[in-house]
Amino acid sequence: MTSNDEKSNFGDLFGEEVEPLKASAKVKLAKDKDDSASLEARREAASDFAEKNTEPEVSDPMEMLDPLDILSFQRPGVQHGVFRNLRLGKYALDARLDLHRMKVEQARREVQQFVKDCLANDVRCALITHGKGEGRERQAVLKSCIAHWLPQLEPILAFHTAQKQHGGYGATYILVKKSETKKEETRRNILNKV
Repeated sequence: MTSNDEKSNFGDLFGEEVEPLKASAKVKLAKDKDDSASLEARREAASDFAEKNTEPEVSDPMEMLDPLDILSFQRPGVQHGVFRNLRLGKYALDARLDLHRMKVEQARREVQQFVKDCLANDVRCALITHGKGEGRERQAVLKSCIAHWLPQLEPILAFHTAQKQHGGYGATYILVKKSETKKEETRRNILNKV
């Protein structure tokens, strides 16, 4: 059968007005250059979130890290195999955040909003690129901040310095807990199998 015959048969069965469904991505992986209105709305929402949030401020004392230090954190209850796979970069990266050229306070707001967005969009594994900060007067500032902030964010189950192909010492994998929607979906699937 040719392509036209298939279209004709499909049209006969379902009518000529049928159009294919278009699926949209849940998490936007690349920034559009002309999306300034959306960017402004996100900044405003992040600012509101930061004002209402009780997360630690930039002025909180933190340990300054070396640019080549490895970041590693695992909450109790995270399986060792899951953490190993995260550390080895075996999970698909569903979202990315690049903090290059950001001031510390701006980076903090972006990280908080990013984690909130990941949770809302059922993103389980993501990548935060913060850079190493080598060759600067104060090295590894954002890297040190990431190591300080992430354990304090409740949705973060684990994080680890990325593999070389994903940015190495200048990037960090994060593992985000399941949203309530996903937890309920998992419960239903388990009950259906029983």
